[in-house]
Amino acid sequence: MERWSLLGQSFGGFCSVTYLSLFPDSLREALITGGLPPLVRPIDDVYERTYERMRERTGHFLARYHDDLERLRTLFRELDEGDVRLPSGDRLTSRRLRQLGNMLGMSDGPDRLHYLLERPVDSPGFLHGVEGAVNFGHSPIYSVLQEACYADGTRTSWAAQRLLPEDFATGDLLTAEHVFPWMFEEYGWLRPLRECAEILAGRDWPKLYDPDVLAQNEVPVAAAVYLDDPYVVQDLSLETAAAIKGCRPWATNEYLHNGLRVAGGRILGRLLDLTRGRA
Repeated sequence: MERWSLLGQSFGGFCSVTYLSLFPDSLREALITGGLPPLVRPIDDVYERTYERMRERTGHFLARYHDDLERLRTLFRELDEGDVRLPSGDRLTSRRLRQLGNMLGMSDGPDRLHYLLERPVDSPGFLHGVEGAVNFGHSPIYSVLQEACYADGTRTSWAAQRLLPEDFATGDLLTAEHVFPWMFEEYGWLRPLRECAEILAGRDWPKLYDPDVLAQNEVPVAAAVYLDDPYVVQDLSLETAAAIKGCRPWATNEYLHNGLRVAGGRILGRLLDLTRGRA
């Protein structure tokens, strides 16, 4: 049988662990970056922890750019009281603005967010920047399947919305890779998917991963675990690495979620060395 190598980044890493569970005999090796899923963990555990991480990332951002706290508060008030329209025609609401926290999971994200917040709210640079920074139009499948990758034999029931802390809903904190039911109204390009999203949120999903197969794994696996990544929970990732026989994790705080994009050669080389016994 011909075997092939997998490289899974983020959601691709989750898919790789499913592949290891279902079709391990077809794999030569699996390389995973920022994407080891939790095993046998309720989805609520995951989302509680992602909010904790975003509390930390928002705090780091505001500690670096002190004046941006007042700028955010001013914007939240203006958006709640006014009718600011994005280039698409969608209304920009305060909760949609809070989704700019998604930028904080990338190495250059804090700087890009700061420079965006410097612009006047009615300027083309600000409006186009906001719409481009959190844009589901080019990847609508992400919006309807984001929570599903954590639905290991269960249903999601809009976990991010159910577990949303009050200080994220009305305070100064920013959200990240969280998908909410209101998005399928406020994002014009997502409205046609509203019924689909509701069906998937209420669906009982099959098991996505097989712990028994993974415990007997013979495929070389190496995984980069980014310790400051707010999207994928690090301790759960390391827990999963320990549950996959032969998996060699590389835990590092040198990179954020876009590590493969900014240092692909070094990261890929390190993972190949780990799987092939050179490190």
